[in-house]
Amino acid sequence: MGGGHNKKLIFVYGTLKRNHTNHFLLEDLITQNDAVFVGQRTTRLQYPLVTGLYGIPYLINQSESGKRIRGELYSVSDRGLARLDELEGIKVEHYERLPIEVVEDEEVEESNGVVSAEAYFAHRRFGERLWERKVKCGMCEFGENDGVLYVRLCS
Repeated sequence: MGGGHNKKLIFVYGTLKRNHTNHFLLEDLITQNDAVFVGQRTTRLQYPLVTGLYGIPYLINQSESGKRIRGELYSVSDRGLARLDELEGIKVEHYERLPIEVVEDEEVEESNGVVSAEAYFAHRRFGERLWERKVKCGMCEFGENDGVLYVRLCS
């Protein structure tokens, strides 16, 4: 894989998933050998997943507060990670990339299938308040129909 020797496992749950608005970036990274699709995964713990303003999906860093989230796992180079961080607004505190444990869908109950990865969570400065505003009601997956409300913002 290009873009440096270090690779990180990144769990995506929203607009970066296949058949969603921002998947074009992962497709580009795959073409440039900066990302590899690993497979479907589910979070080991429960997390809140909600949509905010403009239909933007947010994973909230409050384990055991929501549902187990279904998504996709990618192995990403340093160069690819920099592009994902830019899209997710890490520098402007839109999201923050934090550790998460995921399992293969078939191995949901087995601890030997746990993989450590990272995911983009709503930044701590607003994530918990967003969860409270959603009356602590989230979803287990950001589906294709959820993406119709998504509005891509230009920076």
